[in-house]
Amino acid sequence: MRRQSGMNRALSRTILLCAGIVTAGCAQGQTGNGAHMDFEKYEPVSTLKVPEHPVSRAKYPFIDVHNHQWNLASQDLGALVKEMDALHMQVMVNLSGGNGSRLKSMTDNIKAHAPNRFVVFANIDFDGIGRTGWTEKAVRQLQEDVRNGAAGLKIFKNLGLSVQDNTGRRVPIDDPRLDAIWEQCAVLKIPVLIHAADPAPFWQPMDEHNERWLELATHPRRRRGTDNPAPWEQIIEEQHRMFKKHPRTTFINAHFGWYANDLAQLSALMEEIPNMYVEFGAVIAELGRQPRMARQFFEKYQDRILFGKDSWVPSEYATYFRVLETADEYFPYHKKYHAFWRLYGLNLPDEILKKIYYKNALKIIPGIEWTIN
Repeated sequence: MRRQSGMNRALSRTILLCAGIVTAGCAQGQTGNGAHMDFEKYEPVSTLKVPEHPVSRAKYPFIDVHNHQWNLASQDLGALVKEMDALHMQVMVNLSGGNGSRLKSMTDNIKAHAPNRFVVFANIDFDGIGRTGWTEKAVRQLQEDVRNGAAGLKIFKNLGLSVQDNTGRRVPIDDPRLDAIWEQCAVLKIPVLIHAADPAPFWQPMDEHNERWLELATHPRRRRGTDNPAPWEQIIEEQHRMFKKHPRTTFINAHFGWYANDLAQLSALMEEIPNMYVEFGAVIAELGRQPRMARQFFEKYQDRILFGKDSWVPSEYATYFRVLETADEYFPYHKKYHAFWRLYGLNLPDEILKKIYYKNALKIIPGIEWTIN
């Protein structure tokens, strides 16, 4: 029998799941409307009665260190600032700055229409890596970008996954041809925010034991094989070796380094790599399902955690605020395919909230014109 494609296997499992539910319903004599449905549609209203404190605006002004605005050079910043004000967002860090003239156009638009409300990070163009002079050219471009207003460097997940050198080989995150770039960030006193790999279950079998099954079924392009293009553990270890190799450089590990589901391991890494900070973009659901352990982690590493969201959907910030600020129990996440479980608030004290919301970012990101107690 020929192997099914990832999409076909996902569809087959969905059909089998639905068929199982249908069969169970028929066996019990249920033939009316609602007797059966697939998992994606099942969204029961909880009968649990507990205090609820939805939060649509952060308690303190905050800096979002993980955002993406692809048209910041030309878009209406006034309209964007109004949306930020509604959330109590004081500064947005746009990680999609590009480089060269594109980045300068963004910083020029910010200076002209919304000074002090946005920060832009530069990006590296990895095309041609391995050619004579590529590293030196990349360093010069970064220097120019910082002169033009870049306050940091963002590395996308393509490094370690799809970036290839001039011979067609995968470029590992700790490739020595990149060392001069990380060292230059230390010289320029700018942080590096880096996204490496993706959640580990994307590399694991897509079966009934995979907690990300629904996400992979609805977004099949996110699925990878055990070694596509390398094992998950290998890519993550490359990142950690790079952090250790450049202790003078400040690194912000995006998405809690994909260890928000294993805070004991992340804690060990925080001890081992003192120049590593973390931000929790797109992983707040992992923290909200383990409120006691997560709060202990925030208490211990309160000086090295930053607020990050990732995608710009203003309504979704409410989940982040509620997890961080309240003691609410059993409330829903905003994307079922990310988290089919309910969340609990960490009820962080004000002093920790202030560090997460803005103090830690002010400490490591240059160029933010903001004075607050």
